[in-house]
Amino acid sequence: MNSSVQALQDVSSDTPLSALFNTQKNAYLNSPIPTYQQRKNNLINLKKMLSENRDAIIEAIDKDYGSRSWHESVFAEFIAVFDSLAFITKNVRKWMKPQKRHVDFTMFPGAKNLLTPQPLGVVGIIVPWNFPINLSFIPIATALAAGNRAMVKMSENSIHLSELLTQISPKYFPQDTLTFLVETGGVGIELSSLPLDLILFTGSVNTGKAVMASAAKNLTPVILELGGKSPAIIDPEYSIDKAIERIMYAKQMNAGQICLNVDYVFVHESQVDTFTEKAKTWVKQHVADINSTDYTAVIDSRSVTRLEETLTNASENGATVINLNNQDIDHDNKKFPLHLVLNSTASMHIRERETFGPILLVMSYQNPEEVINYVNSHDRPLGLYVFSNNKSLTNRYITHIMSGGVTVNDTLLHAFQDDMPFGGVGPSGMGHYHGYEGFASFSKMRPVFYQSKFSAMGMLLPPYRDNLTKAYHFLLKLKG
Repeated sequence: MNSSVQALQDVSSDTPLSALFNTQKNAYLNSPIPTYQQRKNNLINLKKMLSENRDAIIEAIDKDYGSRSWHESVFAEFIAVFDSLAFITKNVRKWMKPQKRHVDFTMFPGAKNLLTPQPLGVVGIIVPWNFPINLSFIPIATALAAGNRAMVKMSENSIHLSELLTQISPKYFPQDTLTFLVETGGVGIELSSLPLDLILFTGSVNTGKAVMASAAKNLTPVILELGGKSPAIIDPEYSIDKAIERIMYAKQMNAGQICLNVDYVFVHESQVDTFTEKAKTWVKQHVADINSTDYTAVIDSRSVTRLEETLTNASENGATVINLNNQDIDHDNKKFPLHLVLNSTASMHIRERETFGPILLVMSYQNPEEVINYVNSHDRPLGLYVFSNNKSLTNRYITHIMSGGVTVNDTLLHAFQDDMPFGGVGPSGMGHYHGYEGFASFSKMRPVFYQSKFSAMGMLLPPYRDNLTKAYHFLLKLKG
C-alpha cells in the first residue's frame, strides 16, 4: 500500500462523513496535481450542472424560501456564477504556471526561484442559505481550478436544494472529487472537525467563531465570510435620488437578506426629511406590493419574529419607525415590508446587531469626522459604500474607515468583480476568494529553490580562516 495512503488509517472511518473524507483524501494522494485539462473539464461540468438543471434548482430555492423572486435567482445564482465560471476557466491555465522570483546572484549565482501553485488537498465549504448557488458554486469552481477535492455542506434552510444537488451531482462528478452534504443535524460541526486542508465558511459571526475553534484543533486554515453592519454614506452634494435608488434596490433585493447589504446609512442632517420622502416614493414605484412574487420572502418564521422584535424594540424606546409599504407583516407567507428607522439610540437592538432584512437604519450627521469616528468605534464592516463625486472626500472615507471592500456610488457591486478578491476584515471575516487571489487561497503557493551546479555557499564553510573573515567584511560593506 502507498505509504501516504497508509497514513490515512489514523483518520476515523466510523461515520459516513469521515469515510467520504478518506475517499477524497486518498484520491488526492493518488493524483495530487490534476492537469489543466482535468481542471477545465471540472469547470465545464460545473456549468453543465447548473445549465441543465436550472429550472429545478430555481424551483428548489423557491420552495426553501417559501417565495423567492425568479429574477433574483436568475441574476444572483446563475448569471453572476456563469460570469465567474467563465473568468476562472479563461485564466486557470495562466494561474497554474510557476512564477519566477528574484534570486540574489551575489549569493546564489546560477540558481533559480519558482513559486509553484499546488493543490492543498481536500477543502470543506460551508454554505449559507441566502445565495446558496452563488456561495457554493463560486468557491467550488475556485477549489477545483486550484486542483482540490471539495466537500460542500449546504444550509439546513436549503433542504430542497440540498437534496436536489446530492441527486444530480453524481451525474457530473465522482464522489472523490465533489460531494454535497445535507444538514441533518450536526453535519457542519462534524465537517469542521475533520482534518481538512482548508475550510471556507460563510455565515454569522458566532458560528464562524465556532468553525474556527473547531478547525484550530487540526490547524486547518479558514476563510471566513461573516458580514456585519455595513454603512453607506451620502455626501450632501451627491444626487439624493441616485443614492436612494441604489440603496433601496439593494435593501429590497432578497428582502435585504444579504451579508454585504447596507445596514445603515448616514444622511446629512439637512437631507433626512428629503431622504425619507423620496424613499417612500421609490418604494411605491418599485416595490408596491410585498405579496408580489418579485418580492422575496424572509427565510423562516424565526427570522420574521427577530425582525419584528427589532422594530418593536426601536419604537418602544423612542425611535421613529416608518413602514414604506404601508402593509402589515404577512406572517403566513413570511413577507416583511420595507422599513426605515430614524432617531435611534445606542442601546437599541438595531444599533447592536446586523439587521439582515428589509429594515434600513437612517443616521444623521453634520461632518465627515463624525461618520468616521462612529464607524471606527464599531466592528470593521464587510462593505463600505460612499456616495460622492468629490474624490478628496471619497478617499478620506476609504483611507480612514477600514472595511472588507468598498463600492463607490453604488452598493454590493465590488463583490461581482471577477478579477477582484472578496473578503472581510476582523469581525467581518478573514481571507479572500474570487479571482486570482481566490485561486492562491485555495493553493499552496510553494516556494522552490533550484541550486546551480556551483554553490557559492561552499566557499563559506568552516573553519573560518582570515580570508573568509575578509570575505564576510566585504559582504557586509556591499550589502550594508
